[in-house]
Amino acid sequence: MKTAPPDREATLEDLEQVEGKAELVDGRLVLVSPAGDLHGTAALNVATSLKLYQRDHGGGRAYGDNVGFVLRPRTAYAPDASWYVGPRSGARILEGAPVLAVEVRSPDDYGLRAEQRLSAKRAEYFAAGTLVVWDVDVVRDHRVRVYRSAQPFEPAVLGRGETADAEPAVPGWRFPVDELFE
Repeated sequence: MKTAPPDREATLEDLEQVEGKAELVDGRLVLVSPAGDLHGTAALNVATSLKLYQRDHGGGRAYGDNVGFVLRPRTAYAPDASWYVGPRSGARILEGAPVLAVEVRSPDDYGLRAEQRLSAKRAEYFAAGTLVVWDVDVVRDHRVRVYRSAQPFEPAVLGRGETADAEPAVPGWRFPVDELFE
């Protein structure tokens, strides 16, 4: 795997050379290791639901976790699932932010430092134009926190038996929280 030499910041070109999943955060390459069964199931179920919505309604494209988005020159994230309304390019990393970014927590996404990192990531998404960010916890509290750019510090918190949405990013799309665990 290639990473940026220590004497300079990593670039999008460096990110494109990484085998496997990685993100570019403030000019640093951050490798993302496999997160496991619960994480993978939740991410796949959300992406599949979005793909079915795409087929029936159009208006954008659903992506799983193998597509990156350039939020600013030195930052590109690859959410676990996303909805994108920008132009199709065939590229591995797309220019611009998804309107919906779904981040499923990995086992190392807990604790004060992790919360600070996740909060900073949401702020990056919103600054780049993302309308809705989901923070999905399938490990500890089995909840979805739906953050909207209009109220970025007041998430809707939904649990089992409830249904989440991504308004206004994906109009009319609904996702039962229980489906995260199927």
